[in-house]
Amino acid sequence: MNIHKRHKILLISSWFPNKLEPTNGNFVQRHAEAVSLLHDVEVLHAIGDFNQKEKFVFDDEMINGIRTLIVYYKNSKNPLQNFLRRMKAYQLGFKKMQKPDLVHGNVLHNNMLFAVSLKRKYGIPFVISEHWSGFLSKQNRKTIALAKIIAKNAELVIPVSKELKKGLQLNGIVKEANVIGNVIDTDLFSISQEAKDQFIFLHISNLIPLKNSEKIIKVASKLYEKYPNFELQIGGDGDVEKLKNWVKKYEAEVFTKTFGLLSHKEVAEKMQQSSCFVLFSDIETQGIVLLESLSTGIPVIATNVGGVPEIVDKKRGILVENNNENALFEAMKSMLEKNVALESSENLRKYVVENFSKSVIAEKFSEIYNQVLS
Repeated sequence: MNIHKRHKILLISSWFPNKLEPTNGNFVQRHAEAVSLLHDVEVLHAIGDFNQKEKFVFDDEMINGIRTLIVYYKNSKNPLQNFLRRMKAYQLGFKKMQKPDLVHGNVLHNNMLFAVSLKRKYGIPFVISEHWSGFLSKQNRKTIALAKIIAKNAELVIPVSKELKKGLQLNGIVKEANVIGNVIDTDLFSISQEAKDQFIFLHISNLIPLKNSEKIIKVASKLYEKYPNFELQIGGDGDVEKLKNWVKKYEAEVFTKTFGLLSHKEVAEKMQQSSCFVLFSDIETQGIVLLESLSTGIPVIATNVGGVPEIVDKKRGILVENNNENALFEAMKSMLEKNVALESSENLRKYVVENFSKSVIAEKFSEIYNQVLS
């Protein structure tokens, strides 16, 4: 069997970057880019827009070498009507695409019923990558029932972490699953050779409550009272005003810089300039930012939740218990005072290159496509 037979792959996802949510599901976009190294990939996505007059608007463009068609439908307050419009948007979009050998779906939400319908109508098989952290815990009956229907029709469900696989099993959605992680652009996230003048703790996220940005600022301000020789850089794609208020509240203005939404390239630059990445989330499916940071040769501090302990060990950083501010304080202090036996930057990077780079992930998906299509 020829390992590199190029298949036509249609990628659909419940989340995908679009003009309404520019960073939503950008990890799915990176899966698509990886797969496109070995296969002919097209992306189809449908999303509702409340401000739209027309029933359907087609945005068809080449993004990073991949034909990407996003169909915006007129959103309504009625969930059923919305669902029907979304399915109609997918059908109209599908007519404009090449007929795929296989559909690669993402996230077991109701969008994926479109993959089920393609399989029933045209016999096109599909696999589903799962990213949603909701499945790490017990879900409600309705969510599980829907996910089960989709999973039963899929050839395979592919969670991004072992912990997420356990969660899918716990919810009774799958018995077996292949784990394939997220993709890191290891060309972009590379080691900087520039000398660092100062110790920088970095946090980048969408700043939603479960990321606990306030607690990071609070702990950093306690640390600064005793060890005033670092800077905290914190921000991302979320409510930066709230961040600024917390910086005032904890009198952290002297050593803290906040920032808003960054491009992927700017994220890489920030990581290259920093000394340690801090993630204090209540839940993480895998923790892409941790892998990106390691890929730039920067160690991490992260909460021992979800898929995080699968990638962070004692050589790559410090794991702290969820919600334990004292543990976060001690970890930041240890990093600052350099009493942690960490791998070299080159080895931190090597781990990511060997397990999560585009070519490695492309090969893993390719094996699955070949199994399904042989």
